[in-house]
Amino acid sequence: MAQAGGAVPAAAAASAAPSLSFAQAQQLLLSNSDQLAAAARAVESARLRRAGVQGLGGPSVAVTGMAYRYAASADIDLDPARQALGGIVSMLPPPLGGAISQLPQLPPNYTLERQDARAAGSVSLLWPLYIGGLGDAVRSGFAAQADEAQADASADAQGVQSVLVQRYFGAQLAERAARLREAALATVREHDAAAERMLATGVISRLERLQAQAALADAAQQARKARDEAQLAATALARTLKVVAPLRPSSPLFVASQPLPALQGFIDAALARHPGLSKVQAKRREAAALHDAQEALRKPQVLGFGLSDIRTGGGKPNWVAGVAVRWTLWDSVDRDQLAASGQRKIEQAELTEQQARSDIALLVEKNWLAVEHARTQYLAQQAQEDLARELLRLRDAGQREGTGTLLEWMDARVNLAKVQTERAQTAHQYIQALAALLQSTGQSDAFGRYMAEADIQIPSDAP
Repeated sequence: MAQAGGAVPAAAAASAAPSLSFAQAQQLLLSNSDQLAAAARAVESARLRRAGVQGLGGPSVAVTGMAYRYAASADIDLDPARQALGGIVSMLPPPLGGAISQLPQLPPNYTLERQDARAAGSVSLLWPLYIGGLGDAVRSGFAAQADEAQADASADAQGVQSVLVQRYFGAQLAERAARLREAALATVREHDAAAERMLATGVISRLERLQAQAALADAAQQARKARDEAQLAATALARTLKVVAPLRPSSPLFVASQPLPALQGFIDAALARHPGLSKVQAKRREAAALHDAQEALRKPQVLGFGLSDIRTGGGKPNWVAGVAVRWTLWDSVDRDQLAASGQRKIEQAELTEQQARSDIALLVEKNWLAVEHARTQYLAQQAQEDLARELLRLRDAGQREGTGTLLEWMDARVNLAKVQTERAQTAHQYIQALAALLQSTGQSDAFGRYMAEADIQIPSDAP
């Protein structure tokens, strides 16, 4: 009897936990997910890079300024000048030559020293008039990288949504299983008390009493295990949403009794919206842009340029302007091999895209069939639940009339909880298969619509 005491306080604590709808969980996920925030930063970074190169190939103007101080020293040899001057004096008339000879003589050498401080500035202009399409290739490459980052962010969003579905409805399933086990435990406990009284009055044997006690102990163990699993699932959901307290999911498990729309529609949606395909296509455009950039380097380049001094003291500045043409006739890099490599990269991306289309179509069909199998299985299990209910009703009547044993009733009650738990598990499989199907088609954001349209709702406290 003491073994069964912990289930009721645990159930009361679970009921006191804050309730949370699936739509509220989605909002919390969008606000608190580090993975989504990181993906958003990556997209923004790629977009800024793309915007940063939009003007590539336009003119650029630069200002250059410098200030400097210098000191120069030079030793000048004057002997050749002295000898030449002596020869000239000897050829002059004596009176004139004598007068010149009285002048101071040139020294044999002279040391010239000079130092000063200067400042200079200039303005330069460089304008690529024709670079063979290199600018367009670079811009195209950055645009493809931005698309790839967006595809990765979409894939992250789809994946995070699927994880939320797993954690949220996993917690809902665990809560329903715990409540079914606890309800079964409560009724088994009542009949165990009745068995104690019946033993005291001699209505049942000691063996039947021991069987009732064993059934109670087993029911208590199953209820305690189910409640622990429910608490663990609630904690996992809270940590996924980055909240402190455990949460109680309020949106019920669900199943749609009507079949899904045609498979081909889901395949078409996947081929149009799957982020994996978008990433492969972006990779193909990146390869094409790299190939175009390599081809642009084969072509001549025409550049306009200009340079002018900056003068502050008046006077006309020095300037130069012109056009330069550069065409590489031979290079140590084998451009043909690089071009062939780029072409193979494009072909690789195209083949990868074809394979991805085939794989995605197969994945969509697999997930579509999984949804349909879970749906039909849930509907088929209705007969098993009806049988379990009827068996319990008969065992209950038999016990009241004295034609059945207490152990048979307990077994029937536990069996009903087991069948109901299995149906809830099937509903959970339906939900997970539906989330996987929508993720594989790039439509995870449509999960709420399918949930709202489902005509079978299974709350955690449903009988």
